[in-house]
Formats: sequence, structure tokens, C-alpha cells
Amino acid sequence: MRKIIIDCDPGHDDIIAIMVALAHNDELEIVGTTTVAGNQTLAKVTNNLLKVFDYLNLDFDVSMGCDKPIRRPLEVQPLAHGESGMDGPDLPVAHSKTTGINAIDYLKDKLINSKEKLTIVAIGPLTNIGVLLKAYPEVKEHIEMITIMGGSLYSGNIIPKAEFNIYHDPEAAKIVFESGVPIIMSGLEVCYSGGIPHRAMEVFKHKGKASKLVSELLEYFTQYSKQRNIEWSPIFDMTPIIHLLKPEIFKSEFFHVEIETEGSLCRGMTVADIRNEYDKKDLNTEVLMSVNNEEFVTYFINSILALDDMIK
Repeated sequence: MRKIIIDCDPGHDDIIAIMVALAHNDELEIVGTTTVAGNQTLAKVTNNLLKVFDYLNLDFDVSMGCDKPIRRPLEVQPLAHGESGMDGPDLPVAHSKTTGINAIDYLKDKLINSKEKLTIVAIGPLTNIGVLLKAYPEVKEHIEMITIMGGSLYSGNIIPKAEFNIYHDPEAAKIVFESGVPIIMSGLEVCYSGGIPHRAMEVFKHKGKASKLVSELLEYFTQYSKQRNIEWSPIFDMTPIIHLLKPEIFKSEFFHVEIETEGSLCRGMTVADIRNEYDKKDLNTEVLMSVNNEEFVTYFINSILALDDMIK
């Protein structure tokens, strides 16, 4: 069983990613969760996570991390996720509390004290992870890998050449990509490859507790595509989780990836050298290129339906 820590900024797709992981607790053990400002303020995304854990009757560590990027002002995304960061579901006020331990110290302690290496699943901006690696470089030997949702080989979604999570804090991303820790990158290309047809999402209506939440999350989250007459939506943050569980349905390539930290046109660009001029030892990132869409969609649906049976 792989042990993971999920670093996130919930976020509709963050919550769905966590729910898919929960459905496979025989394969993934969530050691804890940490939150970072991104989709919305740190307070809002943390509150979203606590409310969901309460709704699902689950008890996991939640530690709050950085409330802004390393050297830039916070830029939240209300157009994508609403003013709460998770508009759509109407969940009760959270009663659960955070650990009270700063996420950086929480991550350090969990990594140093673990008897086996842990995998970090980073599905928000990389601020927490970058600060961790800079402050406590000794933790690197305790990390199996960092699998991230972020970046792109060819395009962007916040500006033409950058994806939001990397754009939000490129300085942190630069630290992570230069750390020497094995990195798996789920960029925009593979997330679009795994886009979920809107008609397939109908299965969650009138099902169990987990399905009800997912249906409400997707009703809001898919508005962007539906308003543009696109018949599918990517659930970005779910991609790294499903890759951990079912890697055989993905295709990937190794590249040397660097982060552009400056410029109004290219800030946050994940610059992959596609010339294949690097020695293998210098290829620092496994980039997921595509996924079998039919198998990806089926796995997602079956995971949520299985979680219905696990959570009453």
C-alpha cells in the first residue's frame, strides 16, 4: 500500500480527487492533508475540506499552510470555483478543526518520522512543498515522489503558456522541479485527454451520499464548458490520483523541465526540452502525455459509486 499526503486548495476538482483516493483505501493510505492558498484564500479552501470530511463522516488531519505565494500577491479564481472556492454544494458549517500545526512543520514531521517513504500528491500551487524543501532539505530522502497537477508542454489555461497552479507560484515550482526528488507531472494535455463527458456524469444523480456531493460539485464546475458548448470537462486534480492507482492506462515521457519565473507572457511556463539532448540522469520529470479516456472515465465513475457503499 502506498502512503500519501495530499497538498491541496479545495476546489471542486481537489475534493473529487480526494474522494477517488478514499474509494481505494486498500491501495492508498492518506496519512494526512495540507492546504494552501490558490483557488481561494487559505481560510476558505481549508474550510471547504473540513466541511467535506464532516459530510463524509471522516476524520483526517488537516494542516493549514501558506496563505500566499513565496514572493507574489495572492490571485484567487472565483470565476472557476466561486466565492467560496467550492460553490454549488450547500454543506453544513464545519465542526472539525485543523491540527493547529503549520503545514510545513506537519509535512516535515510526517516525512522524517515515517518508517517508509511517502508520496506527496500536490494538486494546488506548490508553495507549501517549495517552502518545505527549501527549509528542510533533509526531507528529500524520505519522499518517494511528488506527483503534481500542474504545468503543460504546449499551452496554458490562466495565460496562453502557463497553467494556473504553476503560474500562481512559479518560484515554489522552480524549487520543486530542481529538488532532485522524482516528479510526475499531470499537465493540461493529459487532463484534457481524460475529460469526462457530461452525459456520463448523469450516473451520479439519485445515488448515494458520495455521488450526491460529486453531482453537485460537477453541476457548478462544468458550467465553463457547457457555456461554450463543450460536451466534456476535465477534472484536473483527479488525474494524479488515478495515475497512482491505474498507471497502465497512461502514456508518459521523461523530459528535463524548467520553470520560467518571469515575464508577462510566459510566467509559470513549464519549459520541457523536447530535443532529447539530455542524458537520462538529467531528465527530472515524468510527464503524463495521455490516458485511455474510456478506462479513465469508467474508473472514476466506479470509484465514486464504490465510495457510496463505503460511506452511509
